[in-house]
Amino acid sequence: MDMHTVVVGTSGTTAEDVVAVARHGARVELSAAAVDALAAARLIVDALAAKPEAVYGVSTGFGALASRHISHELRAQLQRNIVRSHAAGMGPRVEREVVRALMFLRLKTVASGHTGVRPEVAQTMADLLNAGITPVVHEYGSLGCSGDLAPLSHCALTLMGEGDAEGPDGTVRPAGELLAAHGITPVELAEKEGLALLNGTDGMLGMLVMALADLKNLYTSADITAALSLEALLGTDKVLAPELHAIRPHPGQGASADNMLRVLAGSGLTGRHADVTGDAPRVQDAYSVRCAPQVNGAGRDTLDYAAVVAGRELASSVDNPVVLPDGRVESNGNFHGAPVAYVLDFLAIVAADLGSICERRTDRLLDKNRSHGLPPFLADDAGVDSGLMIAQYTQAALVSEMKRLAVPASADSIPSSAMQEDHVSMGWSAARKLRTAVDNLARIVAVELYAATRAVELRAAEGLVPAPASQAAVAALRAAGAEGPGPDRFLAPDLAAADTFVREGRLVAAVEPVTGPLA
Repeated sequence: MDMHTVVVGTSGTTAEDVVAVARHGARVELSAAAVDALAAARLIVDALAAKPEAVYGVSTGFGALASRHISHELRAQLQRNIVRSHAAGMGPRVEREVVRALMFLRLKTVASGHTGVRPEVAQTMADLLNAGITPVVHEYGSLGCSGDLAPLSHCALTLMGEGDAEGPDGTVRPAGELLAAHGITPVELAEKEGLALLNGTDGMLGMLVMALADLKNLYTSADITAALSLEALLGTDKVLAPELHAIRPHPGQGASADNMLRVLAGSGLTGRHADVTGDAPRVQDAYSVRCAPQVNGAGRDTLDYAAVVAGRELASSVDNPVVLPDGRVESNGNFHGAPVAYVLDFLAIVAADLGSICERRTDRLLDKNRSHGLPPFLADDAGVDSGLMIAQYTQAALVSEMKRLAVPASADSIPSSAMQEDHVSMGWSAARKLRTAVDNLARIVAVELYAATRAVELRAAEGLVPAPASQAAVAALRAAGAEGPGPDRFLAPDLAAADTFVREGRLVAAVEPVTGPLA
């Protein structure tokens, strides 16, 4: 585990802290201000619990059962029961990093002092994260409204010492055993606490934050691969001139064009339209080459908007009811996941389009009728071997799936809880399909990288001089194990190496010493 410590205060958290805790095992600590805010809010809840009047979430049932007043002696049982009954998820286990993000973000809201949860409950949440105990959470069970109910319930179950969880060694055991092994006392839930642990957008938000981190790397990587493909196709870099993008001032477009121009600096391959033997002079490159900054840039701008929404949600306290500074405990609809669900779907759309344009450039590199002198399928001995023919098949299959994943989840809604919860966001579903889309996009970019570096090497064998940044990309990829096609070579491991190379950010790291920091 990373020994970096993230301090949770009363005013939200940052995307960087979410990634640090979820992916890198950073430790979590409650600030003194958070402990004070928790205690102050709890005094308000305790005062309301002592009154004869019914208060939602404190002395009533939940959802469609909110009209029933619950007596004092049954309230602890009520809180336990809501956790147990809502822990109804099904399907495959959700990834460890997603569960850790979910737990951390719920702790973030609890620490705000707007939920009425006792300080000792919040501390136990932090203790679980620090011990590396990860509740078993399942794929299905959230409609993205009233919070990610089933996923959060499985986490709350672990706090109670019930259900199953994964230990730091990766072994799944009964949660009670894991807590005992780490000296953690299970919590006994009091009024409102069960509900407060379940009512948030934490799962979908955590997946949004991690998708944004991954997509930032993939968009920069795609700018690099687009530049390599342009170079290998003997395209022109004149279309990347800053003055052309200044007259259509979308920030992302300008950033992508600048990235590509810097990768191509010093290339001896660009601008050779009229010099290719047997080729008719070209006036313009194909759209997939010429319009790469426009497509990549539009996706970048969508990422920026999604990051704004994520930032607002990271600063939010999502619960129902909430404890207000003036002592009121008020019901609200802030748990509705629409703001997060929309941007999750937007990102799936732009990821699909980025994958699509990458595949079109790959196909162009492999087609001898459009590649301007490159061998068919970039094969070592065309006819004897098929080169990258089936690598493009794989890429095309991934692109096809990306298009299906781009269908919005947030355009759907299905009523639940006896029509009390009659409009839901489906944000969890949007987040789950976006994770698949991001995973696929890394593979798609990797296939273009593999093809483009192979093509650049073939041009260099003809006596042309690739850009220094291109040479750095080729050398680093080969050093990572992704060798080019040759006699008796099996390509699949090389594609896998390229995939790892891209998704770990090593392509960007290999190029930036030559280009300087890329957007």
